[in-house]
Amino acid sequence: MADLEKLVEELSGLTVMEAAELVKMLEEKWGVSAAAPVAVAAVAGGGAAEEEKEEKTEFDVILKETGPKKIEVIKAIRKLTSLGLKEAKTVAETPGSKILEAVSKEAAEEAKKELEAAGAVIELK
Repeated sequence: MADLEKLVEELSGLTVMEAAELVKMLEEKWGVSAAAPVAVAAVAGGGAAEEEKEEKTEFDVILKETGPKKIEVIKAIRKLTSLGLKEAKTVAETPGSKILEAVSKEAAEEAKKELEAAGAVIELK
């Protein structure tokens, strides 16, 4: 059996170019790829990103559509924000407008409930 300590010492003395060449030679000899473990790590990292999305703590309340009761929606927007009448009207008339930004899940759901009761179509992001 090979002296592992000696092997580690010899490998530690390799330059980056020599190490890369060694990797290529071992891949060819053994029929494997050194990139496979990296791909597995990338997949595992992607799963962690999905978990973070599920645990989102801040939401934006976005107006998709005002609906038939524009005045009621404007009143609801003014109640939820500190906007004046003109600004609230502009928001109500602009689909895709952010009514609230970076609020808690509870606040976003409450705002959505109020705006939908007024006739608006709301999306939480």
